[in-house]
Amino acid sequence: MTGSAAPLVLLSRSALEQNARRVLADGGAVDLRHDAFGHGLDEVAPIVADAGATDILVDAQQDVDRLAGRGIRARLDGTADIDAHVLFGVPDAAESAALPVMSLEGRVLSTKPLLSGEAVSYGYTHRAQQDTRVALVTGGYAQGILRALGNRASVQIGGGIHPIVGRIAMDVCVVDLEGTDAAAGTPVLYFGGTGAMRDALAHWAEVTGLTALEMAVVIGRHGERSWIA
Repeated sequence: MTGSAAPLVLLSRSALEQNARRVLADGGAVDLRHDAFGHGLDEVAPIVADAGATDILVDAQQDVDRLAGRGIRARLDGTADIDAHVLFGVPDAAESAALPVMSLEGRVLSTKPLLSGEAVSYGYTHRAQQDTRVALVTGGYAQGILRALGNRASVQIGGGIHPIVGRIAMDVCVVDLEGTDAAAGTPVLYFGGTGAMRDALAHWAEVTGLTALEMAVVIGRHGERSWIA
């Protein structure tokens, strides 16, 4: 899935700048390995350098050389002074004041009625307990929304929180609208932002057994990244 049909990995520049200024007030080394944990090394490095980072840990010599060409000091070994959870506002961070930098937003492709007793998706792991309406939504395991989250995670559509039902497919999943409806193109928030889905990655971690940072790396590398104010 590519282009406008793919879910967007939205990255908040203002959230990263605020987090970085707070944790780097006295300087320190920052871990930006794994492509800045899925947030994008080339975009993140100048922001943390401007905020006061004294050193940046990266994966490869080519990263060191590329950043050196922009006047940013980086190295391959050593330890970081700054907790990456706090820098990026990943929800298992000890400090709740950190703002989430990453959010994941899909779109409603279509909706259809689902009658009581009818099933959805592969293997029919979900059957409707009553008549309802479901939405086909962009975002699947190819973009890092792991199959284990089927029937165990929710998304935000408009002002409502609705469950993902059935198995998650490669590029799409199904959401129970629970008596409501949504127009094609309506945004679907999987996690992040400042509202109800802010800390949803923490629940994803509980369900999948992966850490929230590990999932951020996968989602950031496989999704379509876009920086916002």
